[in-house]
Amino acid sequence: MPHQMTRRTFVTAAAATTAGLAQSRHAAADTIPNSSGAEAPKTKAPANACDAHFHIIDPRFPTPESAKPAGSTFDDYVLHQRRIGTARAVPVQPKYHRIDHACILDALSRLGKNGRGVGVCHPDVTDAELKRLDAGGIRGLRFSVWNPSDTVTTIDMIEPLAKRIADLGWHVQLHMSGDQIIETSAMLGRLPCGIVFDHMGRLPPKQGPDHPAFGVIADLASKGRAWVKLAGAYLNTEQGPPYADATRTAQAFVKIAPDRLVWGSDWPHVTEKHKPDDAELFDLLAAWAGNEKTRDAILVDNPARLYGFDR
Repeated sequence: MPHQMTRRTFVTAAAATTAGLAQSRHAAADTIPNSSGAEAPKTKAPANACDAHFHIIDPRFPTPESAKPAGSTFDDYVLHQRRIGTARAVPVQPKYHRIDHACILDALSRLGKNGRGVGVCHPDVTDAELKRLDAGGIRGLRFSVWNPSDTVTTIDMIEPLAKRIADLGWHVQLHMSGDQIIETSAMLGRLPCGIVFDHMGRLPPKQGPDHPAFGVIADLASKGRAWVKLAGAYLNTEQGPPYADATRTAQAFVKIAPDRLVWGSDWPHVTEKHKPDDAELFDLLAAWAGNEKTRDAILVDNPARLYGFDR
């Protein structure tokens, strides 16, 4: 197959990634919007590789937010996608568009069979609206409650909405801190739908897999109840590139649940003033996965099952 590499090539690329992440590529920063560098990754994406976490923010669609990041439209994302080599894509509703899904549904219509999405709703959403979103490609609802100062949803909305979407086969996607996961573990255990943990569970970087939330996530994953997004290395580090602390957490998840992991770019990196090099972030997955078979499962097989790309 065209994406296959020899074991020696894969290991060499992974090693080069770990050793070279801290080095700048010195490419024009504006070549790919919201990304440093412009070179292709050292490791080639397999056919049907999926970017399971990114945001489209488009000024063509109304939003109550006064400030919107530039260079974050669907066309901008296509430039990023071509550079990385992914084909399937899962846009996630950003806070800028709140509960108005016009932008993400437009992106999903343009992605066609290669697109699935994650929306944001409040408990007063109608059944008709949920069915409309389902027909448009939405497969889950996100609750980004990690930062209470800018959240669109609240923790107390999770369970009522989980009950509403269970029959649709959707999941809840949770952007919580490790401490919040511990505090809500009883509620998470009784949710009637699947759970996807954003950004590796946002465990405190110094503790990583030693934090008790890792055990909560691992238990849910072992029961087939939860998935984890390997995304946002810069959100899981105190050391910065090459993200040794984030790597420790990612490798711990790979060790215990390789079939419950998906990868996301987190483009356009709205939390980051200095944008990371997306090729380096993609190459980092090779070091996390440890071998090509596991990496390709995280990029292809796992997201196909989670999001229903083969259905």
